[in-house]
Amino acid sequence: MLSDIEIAQQAKMLKIGTIAANLGISEDDIEPYGHYKAKLSEALFSKTANDPDGKLILVTAINPTPAGEGKTTISVGLAESMAKIGKNAVLALREPSLGPVFGIKGGAAGGGYAQVVPMEDINLHFTGDMHAITAANNLLCALLDNHMQQGNALGIDQRRIMIDRCLDMNDRALRNVVIGMGGKVNGIPRQDSFRITVASEVMAILCLASDLTDLKERLGRILVAYTYDGTPVYARDLGAHGAMTALLKDALKPNLVQTLENTPAIMHGGPFANIAHGCNSVRATKLALKLGDYCITEAGFGADLGAEKFFDIKCRFAGLKPSCAVLVATIRALKYNGGVPKTELTTENVDALKKGIVNLKTHIENIRKFGVPVVVAINRFHTDSDAEIAYIKEFCAGMGVEVSLAEIFAKGGEGGTDLAQKVCAVIEKGEADFKPLYDEKLSIKEKLNIIAKEIYRADGVNFTGQAEKAIKEIESLGFGDIPVCVAKTQYSLSDDPTKLGKPENFVITVRDVKLSAGAGFVVALTGDIMVMPGLPKAPAALKIDCDNNGNISGLF
Repeated sequence: MLSDIEIAQQAKMLKIGTIAANLGISEDDIEPYGHYKAKLSEALFSKTANDPDGKLILVTAINPTPAGEGKTTISVGLAESMAKIGKNAVLALREPSLGPVFGIKGGAAGGGYAQVVPMEDINLHFTGDMHAITAANNLLCALLDNHMQQGNALGIDQRRIMIDRCLDMNDRALRNVVIGMGGKVNGIPRQDSFRITVASEVMAILCLASDLTDLKERLGRILVAYTYDGTPVYARDLGAHGAMTALLKDALKPNLVQTLENTPAIMHGGPFANIAHGCNSVRATKLALKLGDYCITEAGFGADLGAEKFFDIKCRFAGLKPSCAVLVATIRALKYNGGVPKTELTTENVDALKKGIVNLKTHIENIRKFGVPVVVAINRFHTDSDAEIAYIKEFCAGMGVEVSLAEIFAKGGEGGTDLAQKVCAVIEKGEADFKPLYDEKLSIKEKLNIIAKEIYRADGVNFTGQAEKAIKEIESLGFGDIPVCVAKTQYSLSDDPTKLGKPENFVITVRDVKLSAGAGFVVALTGDIMVMPGLPKAPAALKIDCDNNGNISGLF
């Protein structure tokens, strides 16, 4: 059996100009990065502005497990399957972060015969967007420290710095650091921290900005610190937003690539869904809607995180109206939610499936609360038994939900034609009536309680003293009436990763709340969620190599 990278390296890719031409994009509107990837020009947005929008399809999933669900694989395969049944579909996906690539989760280019290529480029440096975001964020931090070093005209209190540096790599040693050591010439000593680039506010801003002007304004609104008298200091007060925009002007342009079956894919932005809002850029999604009759996009991790943020943050800001949601699950993951150890997931166990299917049921109900119809995609494995498959079909039928057994990993687009047909049929019924879960004008606490009770099924929310203080301060600055982005474990509907299935009789604990004024939301930190992940005992990096001819191996 071939590995993902071996399958990708055998792909017969078309030159990126051909992929663009198939979408009606001229040579003048692409900026090639080699033969097989390109940036899409700013002019293309105005050229397509009056074109009709296609139908928006969100791919989401149940809570992820160590076994994996294959959400990106299903997203890629669904686009390929759409082409197989004669539909014009365009993918809109996130870019991978180097943290998972070298850590434990892996990349974000799909798998098997449903991948986006060139896979090595996409999973590594791609077109440099992540580096540009890292540089812009760290420029702001450097300008802040330099301002304090050069006389501190604004009177910034170094004990109340609200931003941190970032790096697109898992490095737990950087979670808490001390900078400015070694004498006066090296700056003012203070405690600092790093977060992974994909969890930075600059990443969120890039993904939510509508154009260069909006990007610059949002960057200027980043809250960086407070003065000694409690006055907020924003990036614009440091004069940082112009130079940050200069670093990001090319990164703001979406990237065009292709799938193994030459279906067009626009990949842009990459925020994590457990610690950020988890969606690709608004610009990429809107452009895909103009270029295709269907836009297939995904939101990170389970529907309690990615889909909720997609609906309540991204769709709210961008005016998007999804026509259908595809909810990805695996039989082995549902058995895991039913209490089966990871080592026994390949053994038939209908009783465990019956216990674990409450997780699927909860996510179906949650998505429907947004007025979006659902199709369940079972990412099929050869170990799935007939009895287990029959039970899944019966259960979904009882909920009035279409279900499709997708063999996309093994067969590519051919393995998902049934899924594609069912998604199109659901869309054609026209039953979608999208609406966000809450009114953003409600207080921060009210919004968090709605999410906790309606989506996580918690009894309520417990706010620590620090969270109470932060909320009061944020609302006093006039930012109480914006959406909330919950940073929570992806492994459970609760804030405890060990509580599988559908936890009951629990409360969500919000330990702190951070303002992301430029992004336009507040971040609520729950549980022990980390904004800078660490590497596992045996990182994936140990298996990755490059030979003397530049050929990469071990990349999944």
